[in-house]
Amino acid sequence: MNIDQQVIGTDAAHRSTDRLIRIFGRFVATGYLIYLLLLIPDIARSGEVVPGWWTPVTAVVVFGSGFAFGAMTFHPSIAAIRIAGSIAASTFTIMALLWWVAWDGTTFDQAGTFLSVFPGLAALAAATVWPPVPAFVHMTVSVVVVQLTNQAVREPFPRSNIIAEIFFAMMFCTVFVAATLAAVRTGRILDATISATHDDAARAAAATAREVERERFDALIHDEVMSSLLAVTRHGRTPSLARQARSALTHLDDLTTGAVSHSFSADEALAQLRSAATTVDESIEFTVHMEELERSADYPADLVRSIAAALAEALRNSRIHAQASDRSVSVRLAPSSLQVTVRDNGIGFDRRSVPPHRLGVAVSIEGRMRQLDGGSADIHSSAAGTTVQLRWKQ
Repeated sequence: MNIDQQVIGTDAAHRSTDRLIRIFGRFVATGYLIYLLLLIPDIARSGEVVPGWWTPVTAVVVFGSGFAFGAMTFHPSIAAIRIAGSIAASTFTIMALLWWVAWDGTTFDQAGTFLSVFPGLAALAAATVWPPVPAFVHMTVSVVVVQLTNQAVREPFPRSNIIAEIFFAMMFCTVFVAATLAAVRTGRILDATISATHDDAARAAAATAREVERERFDALIHDEVMSSLLAVTRHGRTPSLARQARSALTHLDDLTTGAVSHSFSADEALAQLRSAATTVDESIEFTVHMEELERSADYPADLVRSIAAALAEALRNSRIHAQASDRSVSVRLAPSSLQVTVRDNGIGFDRRSVPPHRLGVAVSIEGRMRQLDGGSADIHSSAAGTTVQLRWKQ
């Protein structure tokens, strides 16, 4: 795995969770803005019963930290967003506790302190960036503190049951905190699943790559090395076979460097065709027509492989059906054309008598050659034998 893949994998490992944190952070900031607009009269009233510093400091710090949390969701660093959320959550509780330090003992109306209106919003910020236990502890402390504060400032006005007030506020806040924690947890599960899936896919891809590499090596040994050795034992050392052997050695070197051929030289194309023929019939007569000037010609690798596959199919059909005593393959190479001729002296066949489900000729030979740009296949059969010509011209 390269560095770019590692970076992509790391980013994808927490993508869903990060997106949810950003969404909830913006929701919390919007809530702070709405509560600020609604609570302006209550904030002004609080300033009459505490020292002058507490009300403006609390308003700026509490609401400002909530707005900062929302603003930080546009920052690329999720760590910075988590810090902003932690500050927003902690600030609310700290300022609620400091109210007892700043309060001068004066009581006022039954509405209570303005902080008691939105402890759930601060708890929501905590649930967004903290684990469940700290988030619930934060919610509990914040609710208890602001409800006790309300009870204190309502004296001598009638006061409700403090236990009931705390219980109701806790239940109300728990609904939102639990939903937030569940959503974030779902995001983490999704991220873990995606990460595990990516890891499994990477391992499968690596295994497939190793299998493909092994198959390439096996094919090279069979198609070129063994083919060259068999040809030498039958025909002796010839210039054509020497070039084929050098081509096999070059391909072995390519395997060690990871190079992939997209085109074949004339010698390499010849090696592919010879290998396809000898795979089906080791004793096949294989002749080549190639001028000295044409050795530098290049042929598309997919083209050569397709013609080699059609050649092999023609020989297989001959071995199975032709009852021939003699078969031969002739290859003619030119700078912009390639022709392969397969002949046998078998009993021949009538194309009209071939059952529709037999696709060897129609698909594996003619169809395969038609798919090549400039490719064609001609099949002539009689009682004297069958000739299959595979042609390609650029």
